[in-house]
Amino acid sequence: MQVIENLKIKEKLYIEKLDSGLTIMIIPKANTKKKYITWGTNFGSIDNHFIDPKTKEEVQIPDGVAHFLEHKMFEQANGTNSLDVLSSIGVDANAYTTNDHTTYLYECNDHFYEALDEFMDYVQNPYYTDENVEKEKGIIAQEIKMYDDHPFWQVYMNAMECLYKNHPIKIDIAGTVEEINKIDKDILYTCYNTFYNPSNMLMVISGDFVPEEILEEIKKRLIKKENISEIKRIYPEEPTEINKKEKTVEMDVNNPLFVIGFKDTVLKNKEELVKKHIAIEILLYMLIGKSSKLYQKLYKDGLIITQPDLDYEFSKEYAHITISGQSNDPGKVAEELKKEIEVLKQNGIDEKTFDRIKKKMYGSYVTEFNDVADIARMFMGDYFKGINSFDYIEMHKQVIKEYTQEILNECFDENKMILSI
Repeated sequence: MQVIENLKIKEKLYIEKLDSGLTIMIIPKANTKKKYITWGTNFGSIDNHFIDPKTKEEVQIPDGVAHFLEHKMFEQANGTNSLDVLSSIGVDANAYTTNDHTTYLYECNDHFYEALDEFMDYVQNPYYTDENVEKEKGIIAQEIKMYDDHPFWQVYMNAMECLYKNHPIKIDIAGTVEEINKIDKDILYTCYNTFYNPSNMLMVISGDFVPEEILEEIKKRLIKKENISEIKRIYPEEPTEINKKEKTVEMDVNNPLFVIGFKDTVLKNKEELVKKHIAIEILLYMLIGKSSKLYQKLYKDGLIITQPDLDYEFSKEYAHITISGQSNDPGKVAEELKKEIEVLKQNGIDEKTFDRIKKKMYGSYVTEFNDVADIARMFMGDYFKGINSFDYIEMHKQVIKEYTQEILNECFDENKMILSI
């Protein structure tokens, strides 16, 4: 078992890659009551076109299959639902689908191994029938309609439409009612057998465990499967330019919502990617964080109500910056932000402000290691981006003011900027 120790935060990561291809990460947290486990597959909403590893044939699936499959994993052939089974023993279980991965999880103080039996059983034993697939279509159709009426989700999806011309990130994770009606049990089994292969999956466990002992317990419960190695995914050609500058939609909201976005280029080098992510987070807080001059001005003038949500979203296939909030005049907020970016480009980054925010960011990275749930989710999400979460602690020092200025000039480009209202 490989052991990676981060001396700065006094944490250890144990990694084991099994013959089946499954990667297992264990981050022990002594003297904690809560135990947390996640089991994820590198299969998300953007993975709708691929080569079947067995037949070598090209497969195009309807939008929303990854999310649909996640919903169906809990139903068992004996008529039980695994979420209900786990809940009955006091275990909190859940699952979620993102653009690039699907994750199953549970947390508990007690009954961990009893829950592990059920958890590893349902993830490894799908049960799809014509009847249960048809029934699920109605449930997911209701969920889709609910999100269609959700202003915060719609303003975000419209931002993706502005940023991207062809990339499937602009498609809703749940798909559309029309698309999910094309899903059948054969499509689900094809996707399960392709993407739920151990070689495409990661398990992350955090809590008061002896790594060697929990590893043996996991191995006991694993069903032997052939390692299919890498899955060839097919994505459409995406131009570097944005799709459109602006989109406004009328919905019933108390205050207008907005997303300001910047399309970015995808980096393959993980060290550069982590450095860039840290620099962009620092820049976002410098530009429009709660202590920034721009935020104070916008708040004083009544143009924003609270600090906007600031994010850098990326995977191996896409990258963009988003600034999301509420304002009676989103266009004015976007104009003021553009001005602030130009001032920062012309005058350069203030060293004291840079150092203060950089220290704040480091503190936020360190505190994420306090909670077993945060740890497991963090390592899961980062792994499918090709990153080890310790990299943020290690690379932090290398993000200097001059490098951050370069990232400002490169990424905060008015020609790559969009506004969704």
